[in-house]
Formats: sequence, C-alpha cells, structure tokens
Amino acid sequence: MYKHILIPTDGSETAQLAVDQGIDFAKEVGARITALSVYPPYDYLALTDELVPESEIENAEKAKEYALKLLASVAALASAKGVICQTVVAESEHPSDEIIKAANEHDCDLIAMSSHGRRGLSGLFIGSETQKVMTHTTIPMLVFR
Repeated sequence: MYKHILIPTDGSETAQLAVDQGIDFAKEVGARITALSVYPPYDYLALTDELVPESEIENAEKAKEYALKLLASVAALASAKGVICQTVVAESEHPSDEIIKAANEHDCDLIAMSSHGRRGLSGLFIGSETQKVMTHTTIPMLVFR
C-alpha cells in the first residue's frame, strides 16, 4: 500500500486535522511521513539589504520560525505515535508548487492534506492550494475536511 506520505501544514485548524488523521493513517498502514511547511518570502524592490525595512526582515524570520515550530510539533506527534517523520521547510509564494516538488523529491506515494471547504464564489476567487495540488500532481491524494 502506501509507504511514504507527505503531510503539508500551514498551522490552520483544518491543516491540523490532516496532520492528526494523516499520522494515524500512516501508523495504520506502516508508512513514514514527511511533514512540510511552506512560508512566504518577503518581497522588496530594494537593491541592497540596507534599503529593506527591518520590520520586513523580522517578519520573514518570524514566518520561518513559525514554520519550523509547526514542523517540530508534527514530528513530536508522529514520534509519540511511533511514526517515522522527517521535516521539510520551504520558502515560496506558491505553496502548491512546493508541495508537489517535495512529494516528488522525497518519493512520496501519497499526499495527505486538508481542504478548507470553500464553495461557490469564495472557492473560485480565493482558490485552494489543495485544488491546485490535485490539478497538477500525479501522486494520489487523501483529502481531509
């Protein structure tokens, strides 16, 4: 069956659902997991670091620290349940691209993630990282709601 499951998280309640259930599923099937958190880069048009507002640099550092904290939490939960877990952090404006990239690079045979359940116009205009991954990956997905 499945041997290596990618579980991305952004720290939201629905992502935590996928983390919890994804780890439980991994334990049931004897799979290991890779937990992924993608944080946004800071954008600036300055030509030198001296022109970048210090607050933007601090925000970027905090975003990375938050991603690492999320991953430490996932790793601890997996360890407590006896599931082997490695963690990956990535910086990108496009989380769906990083999810697909990580799944391929780490030879994952399943991607387990959450759906925020947006429907109608909000789902159309806001877009869904889960939907983007589903559209562009060839790896099977398990979607939690």
